[in-house]
Amino acid sequence: MPAASPQPRRPRAGSRRDEAARLAVLHAADDLLVEHGFGALTVEAIARRAGVAKQTIYRWWPSKVEILLDTLIEDSDKRLPVPTERPTAESIRGYLGDFARFLTDDPAGKVLLALIAEAQHDPHTAKSFHTRYLGPRRDQERDMLARAIDAGEVSPRLGLDATIDALVGPIVYCALTGSSIPRDLADTLAEGLLRPRSN
Repeated sequence: MPAASPQPRRPRAGSRRDEAARLAVLHAADDLLVEHGFGALTVEAIARRAGVAKQTIYRWWPSKVEILLDTLIEDSDKRLPVPTERPTAESIRGYLGDFARFLTDDPAGKVLLALIAEAQHDPHTAKSFHTRYLGPRRDQERDMLARAIDAGEVSPRLGLDATIDALVGPIVYCALTGSSIPRDLADTLAEGLLRPRSN
C-alpha cells in the first residue's frame, strides 16, 4: 500500500497580518508619537494602545521605526500625493502648500519630522528612511518637475534635485526648528525657483 502523500502545511494564522490589527498598530504609533515624542515611543506602549500582543508586533515589524515608516507611507499616499496629472507651475505651487500644511497640521507630518531627526544619528534609520520613503518620493517629485519642464511650464534655474531641495528645504527647516511656516513661503519659493520660461 503506497504511503499517503503528506498534506501541505497550513500557514499559521498568526503569520498573517490581520488588517484591523495592523491599522490599529499604525494608528497607535502615530498617536503616541504626537502625544509623547519619538524618544518615549515604545513597542510596549504601541501594543497596549492597539490592543495587540507585543510579540505580534515584533512578528510583523522589526522596530518602531519600521512601524512609523509604514504609517508615514500610507498617510502620505492618501493625504499628500505627488501630482500625477499634467504638471503646471500652479500644481507644483499647490503641492508645496499642501506639504507645508502636512508638516504643521497632520499627525503624519510629525512622523516625517521625527524620522528626519532620528536619521541624523542612527544609520539604520537613515538607510531605511531613504530606501522606503525619501527615495521613492524624490523619484515622483523629480518626474513631476521634469514633465513640467518638458511641457514648457517652468524653467528652473537649478538642476532637478537642487530645485527640489531648494523648494522643500526651507519648509522642512521651519518645521524642524519649531518656527511657523510663513503663509506665502510656498508661493515665494515657487515664484523664485520655477518662473515659467519667458518667450
